[in-house]
Amino acid sequence: MAGKLKIKVLTGQYEIIRALREGEVEAEGIDLEFLSFPGTRDIHLPEIRNQADLGEFNAGAYMANRSRGHTLTALPIFLHRRFRHGFVFVNKSKGIETPKDLIGKRIGGTNFAPAGNLWARGILENDYDVPHSSITWVTERDEDGEFDYHEGLKVERIDESQNLDDMLAAGELDAIISPDIARGIREGDPNIGRLFPNYKEIETEYYKTTGIFPIMHVTTIREEIVDQHPWVVDSLIKAFDEAKKIAYKRLANPRIVPLAWYLTAWEEERALLGDDPWEFGLTEINRINLETLIRFVHQQGLTDRRMTIEELFAVPEN
Repeated sequence: MAGKLKIKVLTGQYEIIRALREGEVEAEGIDLEFLSFPGTRDIHLPEIRNQADLGEFNAGAYMANRSRGHTLTALPIFLHRRFRHGFVFVNKSKGIETPKDLIGKRIGGTNFAPAGNLWARGILENDYDVPHSSITWVTERDEDGEFDYHEGLKVERIDESQNLDDMLAAGELDAIISPDIARGIREGDPNIGRLFPNYKEIETEYYKTTGIFPIMHVTTIREEIVDQHPWVVDSLIKAFDEAKKIAYKRLANPRIVPLAWYLTAWEEERALLGDDPWEFGLTEINRINLETLIRFVHQQGLTDRRMTIEELFAVPEN
């Protein structure tokens, strides 16, 4: 490893980077040291995130931080994407049958600005005419960045003795936007359901209409590293992309996954999303994706203006 630039990395344990973590793929000129993964929530905490030179970060909070001059920049490497319509859960006793029924209600979420919440609120506001400022947002933890809630936004913070799933089941909340499947769904509580029960159909149509498979996280790197060694951008993008290609090849084999109809799902998804659903780079479709999130982030008050993609991302020299 002599002569190589050492970069400490902190990301989730995704299959698409397994080849990098295990050393099957190397980034040219770079010695990547993968730090122990602390868990999905903790990866966003500043005291943990700051231990790494290269890491994964909530895309919306990154935009808010970047707009305030934080010394991180992002690479167009998108390790986490997810459709969001299926992650809005409601208490059925509240008479919520359409998105507009959420107006004036109390909706829980881990915090105001996770990428999943930003996407869900943006979709509700722009596609279903549900203004985010018409809702009281109930949160359970600090934000992943430094910003003030905009004037007119209603945010309440619960204490450590309270739990969003409990509050939803008890009717203290009308709905929650969650990064995970609501406990009531997992446990078969008849009073807990999805705002969009046919979410897969709606998400499929959303993709067909917009081309967007929502980006949740960006990969950030210390800006001084890029300033001093601009060649690392191209090296890292190529290495992460090579690891992804190896993952695709491995995952195309149904023998490695203990699911009966796994290959059917694989073929169905590829028919809809194409051969590279986790596409990296500032391609045309990724720009549409990012511009949409930039608009949502500004609309929801995390930035005082719309950031540009060029402000947010480092690009290869060539």
